[in-house]
Amino acid sequence: MNPFAASFQAVRQQIAEAEARYGRRPGSTELLAVSKSQSPASVRALHALGQRQFGENYLQEALVKMAALEDLPLTWHFIGHVQSNKSAEVAARFSWVHTVDRAKIARRLSEQRPMHLPPLNVCVQVNISGEASKSGAFPAELDTLLSAVASLSRLKLRGLMTLPPPEEDLERQRQPFRRLAALLAERCDRYGLDTLSMGTTTDLEAAVAEGATFVRVGRALFGPRK
Repeated sequence: MNPFAASFQAVRQQIAEAEARYGRRPGSTELLAVSKSQSPASVRALHALGQRQFGENYLQEALVKMAALEDLPLTWHFIGHVQSNKSAEVAARFSWVHTVDRAKIARRLSEQRPMHLPPLNVCVQVNISGEASKSGAFPAELDTLLSAVASLSRLKLRGLMTLPPPEEDLERQRQPFRRLAALLAERCDRYGLDTLSMGTTTDLEAAVAEGATFVRVGRALFGPRK
């Protein structure tokens, strides 16, 4: 029996119920399985249940998994901080990067994206809560960064991503996601944005309520990280 069958079904059900509760179109929120610290065997088991989108935070760990799973039709998303000295591998090996937070990194990813691959899908990370310890563009800087990313031919600007501080109250969880959704709505026509990457195991319902198109879930699928 697949060890993740029950947790996978529970997360999918939670997403579906939240979509119904908040008037979202069924299936409009995509599950991104966060597989950092998980083994290739665990990813393979989740793939067997129908999961295709996987998110990784650490490049070297991800490359090992990609090599072990190259026989599977998986879509890999980079969701960690992009370091300049590792941007070439990120540009070459991933289909999505959710954490573009400065123009320098965007330029490197564009220049290093292999020509035989389609443009790299990217989201700009927004420091929606203004935390000094967090990466991401502040809202006041957002248009400058979006314009820079949109001008790069080997990137496809898709949307915005955020990771706000943890809150337990549902309404307090919703507030930063609501602000991110408003930032996207104000700019979606200008830049062709269609993606909101927000929400994790602990605030999934709040993210779906405010329009998330990707929710990044690890612990609820795989259990506590080792």
